[in-house]
Amino acid sequence: MSYERYQKIRSVLSLRQPDLTVCMEEVHKPHNVSAVIRSCDAVGVHKIHAVWEKNESLRKGTSMGSQIWVKTQHHQTIEDAAAHLKAQNMQVLVTHLDEHAIDFREVDYTKPTAIILGQEKSGATPQAIASADQAVVIPMVGMVQSLNVSVAAAILMYEAQRQREAAGMYQVQNLDESECQKVLFEGGFPALYEICVRRNLAFPYINEHGEIEASTDWWDSLKYS
Repeated sequence: MSYERYQKIRSVLSLRQPDLTVCMEEVHKPHNVSAVIRSCDAVGVHKIHAVWEKNESLRKGTSMGSQIWVKTQHHQTIEDAAAHLKAQNMQVLVTHLDEHAIDFREVDYTKPTAIILGQEKSGATPQAIASADQAVVIPMVGMVQSLNVSVAAAILMYEAQRQREAAGMYQVQNLDESECQKVLFEGGFPALYEICVRRNLAFPYINEHGEIEASTDWWDSLKYS
């Protein structure tokens, strides 16, 4: 890995917000999935969550397999996903219009936050709505009643970024160094990373020059295992 690439990856990781995420509930169109991921990457989300109970192709597709920079954790049900997020002390929001919904700008996104995004055609399921702490809406004054899910995700994510930036939350590294090391190895040495995963070998340390620091035994294990 070149020093320039190391510096770029380090810069990106220093701005990651591990306590900000989205959960896609049966969002099934690959271009929407990819667009949501790009928006999340742009504002510093490190991991997203997804429920694809009926769509195995998205679990295995290239649109989901190419994310070195934004990880994806899958859940069998939206209840499982919400419970997992709440166990991390996150407030769980859902994009849904009802009498209890509030303007998305009224939310304090400096708190650990997860946003459930419902399926393209039918929106969030009753289970997702029941599992969330609060429903939020993006005010609209036109003829149409809803935005594309990826557009809605971008609007919500950039409001979260605005609030967090104002609060100075991008000025300190929030991502654990062990996770940074994993991403540096995966992003900087993808071929070696795949070998280590396939052979169940430990990941090496990446130093401040973007170089691998590992013992002779590690290199021998990589070569001969």
